[in-house]
Amino acid sequence: MRLLLLRHAKSDWGDQELADIDRPLNSRGKSAAITMARYLREQKLLPNVILCSTAQRTRETLARLMPHLPQEAHIELMSDLYWQSEDSYATLISKHGGRAQNVMVIGHNPATEDTALDLVGTSAPDVLSDLEEKYPTAALAVIDFDFSDWSELAPGTGHLERFVKPRDLQSEK
Repeated sequence: MRLLLLRHAKSDWGDQELADIDRPLNSRGKSAAITMARYLREQKLLPNVILCSTAQRTRETLARLMPHLPQEAHIELMSDLYWQSEDSYATLISKHGGRAQNVMVIGHNPATEDTALDLVGTSAPDVLSDLEEKYPTAALAVIDFDFSDWSELAPGTGHLERFVKPRDLQSEK
């Protein structure tokens, strides 16, 4: 089983009148979301289930991923991913992941970073230190597990397979 933890792409802070949940992506965020979408497709990191926050910036991130992902992915828009953005997402993943081979969560910090750090038990040292340093917008943690149902999800049971940031991919071009 594989968990893809994607933090939403960079949002626009230009309109101070907008509620936090209504902030859209800025131009850099739109570009980063497409960069990550292409990476997901090229690396065959294709989710069966996508759990996405209801915030505008997460939905816009998802919209830029969709043309690059399989059409049969089951998508759940979840307000709990926004409102619980100060907590770990593990309970929501455990409850909604079922037996999906690849689950993606598109959420917010600090919950995205905290969830990754909570679930990782093993990793290459440089990959873990990179994740611990900072979880920037549009960054992706890929965590593998050895179980057959997400209800078995527990702290420290995952292997951090990779941690990818849009700027890493743009520098490879």
